[in-house]
Amino acid sequence: MNRGSRSGAAVIAILFAVAAFVTLPAAAGSKQTLTGEVSDAMCGKTHMEGSPAECTRSCVAHGSKYALVVGEKVYVLEASDKAVLASLDKQAGKNVTVTGAVNGDNIEVSTVTAAK
Repeated sequence: MNRGSRSGAAVIAILFAVAAFVTLPAAAGSKQTLTGEVSDAMCGKTHMEGSPAECTRSCVAHGSKYALVVGEKVYVLEASDKAVLASLDKQAGKNVTVTGAVNGDNIEVSTVTAAK
């Protein structure tokens, strides 16, 4: 292989690496819609006291964040919008559909609606 071919191959490899790096963060924060039960991050699927709604509200009042339990997966719900937080409180222990940017185990919630 001559020097020119190696340089061209290296440039192509770098371009592919940059393209993959640029698209990964966009995919990680992509908006998705998930349906599951409103819980809290501390208890997840298994509540420690009272009904799921009572336990969720108590844990959130003591500093835990709301969570969405989807099957075996627990997503921590990030929300600063007061209407979204009020909806999560109202729907504690119930099934909801959440739309938001998913990033690993976190969801930046944009909307919450009662599941049908």
